[in-house]
Amino acid sequence: MDIKNHIRTIPDFPKPGILFYDISTLLHHKEAWKAAVDQMAERISKFEPDMLFGIESRGFLVAAPVAYKLGCGFAMIRKKEKLPGETIAYTYSLEYGTDTIEIQADAAAPGQKIVVVDDLLATGGTMAAGINLLRRLDTDVRGAACIIELDFLKGRAHIDVPFEALVSFSS
Repeated sequence: MDIKNHIRTIPDFPKPGILFYDISTLLHHKEAWKAAVDQMAERISKFEPDMLFGIESRGFLVAAPVAYKLGCGFAMIRKKEKLPGETIAYTYSLEYGTDTIEIQADAAAPGQKIVVVDDLLATGGTMAAGINLLRRLDTDVRGAACIIELDFLKGRAHIDVPFEALVSFSS
C-alpha cells in the first residue's frame, strides 16, 4: 500500500504560504493506517527499543500504536507545563525565538534504548531537541522515525541518530 496516497496537502494552513501535510486522511483509512503502523514498527524494530517517545501531538498518534505492536513502552514529549509531576525541560532555538519541551522525570531510565517518533520531520529542530532532552537522562537514543519527511527542508541534517521515514516529499 502506498501511504503517500493517503496524505493530503492543505495550502495556506496554518498561515499563508505554508503547505500543510495532513495525516488525518491516513488515520481515517483503516487499511492505510494499519499499513503505516506496521511499516513503522518494522523500521523501528531494528533499533530494539525499550521505549518510544512521541512528540506532541501527532507523534503520540504514531508512537503509541507502534509501541504496542513492538511490545515496548511509550511516553510523551510535550510542550512546557503540560505534564503532571516532576519534569525535565529542554529549551531550544527557533528561527525567531525559543521553545521548550518536557518529559516526566521518571519517564526513562539511564541506559534505556529509545526511539523518538513524530508524524512529520520538517526542519528537524523539535526532533533534535527531543533527542537532546532524552540524553539528559543518559538514555541510549538509538533512532528517530516519522511517517513523513519534507526532505527539501533538510531536517535530517540536524539529527545525529539513524532516521527512518515512510514517505518523503520534495516540495
